[in-house]
Amino acid sequence: MGGRPSGAAGSAKMSGHREIGRESMSRAIDRKGIREIHGLIGAHIRRTPVIEMDAADFGLETKARLILKLELLQHAGSFKPRGAFNRVLASDVPAVGLVAASGGNHGVAVAHAARRLGVRARIFVPTIASPSKIARIRADGADLVIAGDRYADALAASEEWRERSGAMAIHAFDQVETLLGQATLGRELEAQVPALDAVVVAVGGGGLIGGVAAWYAGRTRIVGVEPEKAPTLTAALAAGAPVDAEAGGIAADSLAPRRVGTLTFPIARDHVQRVLLVGEDEIRAAQRLLWDRLRIVAEPGGAAALAGVLSAGYDSRPGERIAVVICGGNTEAVDFDRPARIA
Repeated sequence: MGGRPSGAAGSAKMSGHREIGRESMSRAIDRKGIREIHGLIGAHIRRTPVIEMDAADFGLETKARLILKLELLQHAGSFKPRGAFNRVLASDVPAVGLVAASGGNHGVAVAHAARRLGVRARIFVPTIASPSKIARIRADGADLVIAGDRYADALAASEEWRERSGAMAIHAFDQVETLLGQATLGRELEAQVPALDAVVVAVGGGGLIGGVAAWYAGRTRIVGVEPEKAPTLTAALAAGAPVDAEAGGIAADSLAPRRVGTLTFPIARDHVQRVLLVGEDEIRAAQRLLWDRLRIVAEPGGAAALAGVLSAGYDSRPGERIAVVICGGNTEAVDFDRPARIA
């Protein structure tokens, strides 16, 4: 893969966004900035669909309605391209290209954006990254490096490479451009379903919930959901600042970065009503229900928000309309090469 776009067309493609890039570095993560960024990246992302269902379809006795935002149908299989495209389009990319660390989905998104925009990318992932995500990164032509056992290890290796090479870093969650990009999901959701009582979002590093909370800014209840084995935001809220937390469990390749982002934390502190913790069995049950009821295959992190709504900890109100973000579908659960059994 070559470096940054070359020639007149490529030059216009990147330089046309240079001024936007300089502004975005200091722009507040607010509704005005989110609207502008949505216009910038709109041609490169999908407007993913929503589906509305009775809560009873998932076994809940409450009279609530669930609106599933099917962001797993986004390019690259998760919400991550929103932030990745914004970072690239809003910046001057050096010839050496991009560098990113990821548990998997962010790496897939950066590799996808790099291929679409004609720039180089080197992606660092830990050993826990799923084979399907590793395969997708390689398929998009990125240089893939496996470094360490956890996201924090891959991040340290990526930072060392950035310092040596001069590559442009795209952080998975703790970067203004990333947060503004992820926030466009909130704007899109409100346009699709204006009257919502709550939006439920899975939490890893906090880029998605931070962006969504910044868009709604207190006008709708925002509820976070974390695996019990990766309570990054829960630990930060208890400590009053981002702190290291346990980083494991079945969703570790998408929801276990060790600590929540410093940019996300004040947004979450001000605008996230509560954070629920869910167990491994609850996440698996939510995955099975999505398949049984809708034939939707979500990865563990992608099903975590639904697991939160289905848990005993969620305080459902009669008649409320609850948006649930199904944020990722890069999973090993489907194998079309396996021979089918003939009855």
